[in-house]
Amino acid sequence: MSFDAADRSAVAQFVRTCGAGVVASVGSDAEPQAAFVGLTATDDGLLVLDALESSRKVANIRARPRVAIVVTDADVTVQLEGRARVSVADERRRLGEAYSARFPGSRALADGFAVIAVEVHWVRVYDAGAHPQRVTEAAWA
Repeated sequence: MSFDAADRSAVAQFVRTCGAGVVASVGSDAEPQAAFVGLTATDDGLLVLDALESSRKVANIRARPRVAIVVTDADVTVQLEGRARVSVADERRRLGEAYSARFPGSRALADGFAVIAVEVHWVRVYDAGAHPQRVTEAAWA
């Protein structure tokens, strides 16, 4: 399942197919904090997740928006880095609907939940199933 890290559409499709990953944010004590989350992506590679408004990750993102995310299947691992934001107004509705389409029954748009958007700046794709193994990296503008 090789694809290039510069191919936003392929990266987005991989994230949608896997549907989950680990997001790491930075806490107020400058220590990393990681959480396993449901994930989806728009066609242009914007990552979308939801979280309780009261969660550490929402507080961390509001104060320090840099995040790292890892998504993996049996052979392929994708590392993504970027800036996250808590969506508001029309963007929250639009992204919350996209998240709910991927995860029917989601509470993303319910009171007390945040919809988080991640603008990816860097991607690394490692395909252990390719022979030879394949690694690509890309900076997304």
